[in-house]
Amino acid sequence: MNDERYERGWKKLKEIDGEAGERVIEGLKDISPDLGRYTIEFPFGDIYSRPGLDLKSREIATVAALTAIGNALPQLKVHINGALNVGCTRQEITEVIIQMAVYAGFPAALNGMFAAKEVFRQRDEQGDGRMSA
Repeated sequence: MNDERYERGWKKLKEIDGEAGERVIEGLKDISPDLGRYTIEFPFGDIYSRPGLDLKSREIATVAALTAIGNALPQLKVHINGALNVGCTRQEITEVIIQMAVYAGFPAALNGMFAAKEVFRQRDEQGDGRMSA
């Protein structure tokens, strides 16, 4: 096991996804701790830690991809939160989702927008100031 890779990934996961990311990993402990470790090491320890794109750009790409594939609603919500955590505004997130109507179709964009609406509502209820446009 590469503990440096894991530690780098865990730090990046917490920076981007915060408690939501931690809950995903925690939820895997009793059924597949290996998948949790892989999730920390590869996406966050390797990909998100690469130079070349800032975290905001990476999260915009992730929100677009998850919206487009259309069958990853829980992950989309986590990454909408992540996008807000790294500096995206509501407007930027909704524009990315609208853009996906062109490439993934209106059903995918509608589902993505309703996911964003739910995340925004939850964060408003929690009084999270990072919600502003």
